[in-house]
Amino acid sequence: MKFEMVFGIHAVTTLLSRDPERVKKLFVVQGRLDQKIESILDLAAGQGISVERVNKNRLDDRVQGVHQGVVAEVKPMPQLGDKELDNLLDQISGTPLLLVLDGVTDPHNLGACLRTADAAGVHAVIAPRDKSAPLNATASKVACGAAEAIPYFQVTNLSRTLTQLQERGIWIVGTAGEADATIYQSDLKGPLALVMGAEGKGMRRLTRENCDLLINIPMAGEVSSLNVSVATGVTLFEIVRQRLS
Repeated sequence: MKFEMVFGIHAVTTLLSRDPERVKKLFVVQGRLDQKIESILDLAAGQGISVERVNKNRLDDRVQGVHQGVVAEVKPMPQLGDKELDNLLDQISGTPLLLVLDGVTDPHNLGACLRTADAAGVHAVIAPRDKSAPLNATASKVACGAAEAIPYFQVTNLSRTLTQLQERGIWIVGTAGEADATIYQSDLKGPLALVMGAEGKGMRRLTRENCDLLINIPMAGEVSSLNVSVATGVTLFEIVRQRLS
């Protein structure tokens, strides 16, 4: 089995709290003994996970990114697909809120979207299996623990999945700059799947055709669009605001 690396205080803490059976070994930088590291060491000890103290250079060699002095060697996260999504949808209580990422290929953007989705109470993030960012160490680090907390489904045929969501009574709402309605003019309180397209290209044609409603974020300045993770945050929290009002 090929093991992966998860690094960073928040990502490793969440992993040890929620999915400790995936962790083979923990590497912690020598000389650091603050409260956050002590908490991680306590979690590892409680699960019987081996910990090795190493110098910073060894951690730097293991990962690309800011590891904050802690790296976990882990089993790969199980890939979730169509069947697992169906099972989750059957179990949702309350009003479903889903995030669909169509063509988001940058792991940094995926991680940021996962973090925002978790904060907004999204039940699941869905993406096509092809031409989508993998849930790798970079995405996990940017997500700050959300990658281990919110399920990420990569489906075989996104158009078919959107149709199946509609059959369950879930409204498909896509974001597009040329849409007539803004996020503030639209009723976003019901069962909903928010579709965010790739930067520059936006949603693919078939995805757009499957949307029940297109909305936009009104832009007041010279910039014509936002980074996909920022746009996701703005739109999701407008949905949250409407649901709480």
